[in-house]
Amino acid sequence: MILGIGSDLVDITRIERSIERFGDRFLARIFTERERARADAKANRAAVYAKRFAAKEAIWKALGEEDRAGIQWRELEVVNDASGKPSFELSGVAAARLRAITPDGYVARVDLSLTDEPPMAQAFVVISAEAPGLRDKVRA
Repeated sequence: MILGIGSDLVDITRIERSIERFGDRFLARIFTERERARADAKANRAAVYAKRFAAKEAIWKALGEEDRAGIQWRELEVVNDASGKPSFELSGVAAARLRAITPDGYVARVDLSLTDEPPMAQAFVVISAEAPGLRDKVRA
């Protein structure tokens, strides 16, 4: 069952200007060390940051209208698996909010899609709840 959907569209040049104007102060406020390391290693650094910024906005929307006050930017960490597929690691208030919207007896699943076509970057998030073991049964 779908618990929340969120999307966001970001102008890459807006993020690039924020980095130029505010530098580390902006980056440290919004992004975790792992996010910064990944972005700073890429030639298209601003686009990587913009996609992650859009992802944070999208999941914030997907977490719903109630009780999301207090969620900090760095609690919404975008990570990549070995194949490069993006996902989230939530902590603090964000993780508590995800637990709160997940029905008893279910496991939360967060799907994330990122894309960019300069000058824009986009993220789309779907939060759903699955019965434990459902994924294994479907794959069998």
